[in-house]
Amino acid sequence: MATSSGPAARTLAYLESRRNLTGCACGLAGLAAVFTGLAGAYWPVVVAGLYGAGALLAPPERTAPPPFAGPAAPGGELDAIRADFATLRDYVAGLELPAGATGPAAELDALLAALLEPGWVAEEIAADPEAVHILGRAVRVDVPEAWDAYQRTRWWARLQPGADSAERHLSRQLELLNRELRTVAASVRAAVERRQRTHTTYLESRTEPPEPPDKS
Repeated sequence: MATSSGPAARTLAYLESRRNLTGCACGLAGLAAVFTGLAGAYWPVVVAGLYGAGALLAPPERTAPPPFAGPAAPGGELDAIRADFATLRDYVAGLELPAGATGPAAELDALLAALLEPGWVAEEIAADPEAVHILGRAVRVDVPEAWDAYQRTRWWARLQPGADSAERHLSRQLELLNRELRTVAASVRAAVERRQRTHTTYLESRTEPPEPPDKS
């Protein structure tokens, strides 16, 4: 899921970022204070401090969720979800991942990848419209919204220390999505097991000798 970017690209991205531009604007204000004699002998500290304050307070860059292909024609739903999942992975790979969400994010990615892997498991899921609906909703709506809400909220937490943590909400949302998708896996497994038991019952009824009639 990681994107390829070298040191030069990362440096250029930072130079063009809102954070650096806001820091430079505050630093220029500090230089103006130097020229007017307000900064005194500690002008380097004043300029650096104003730059740092501007860089920290600037709203972080926000990457909008990508457009998804959406539902496909009947019979191709899982293929469309699989393609949108690849788009989602690229989107998440370019985001800043908070430490508290690393585990739930990795678990969710692995779970979605396993459920959407082409093969007999996907064929079982395709036979359950509710499971297909939940997978599509997770990929196209729930996961992108969780990440986008985190990006929008985390900056405000800097202005209001002690407010509800954006990282905590993101981690909780990812955990809930993991739980829902595990439920999907469990329901598909239960359907497979029911089919197996039904076949066993059918074979038993076909091969076991009938009970002798009661002669009493």
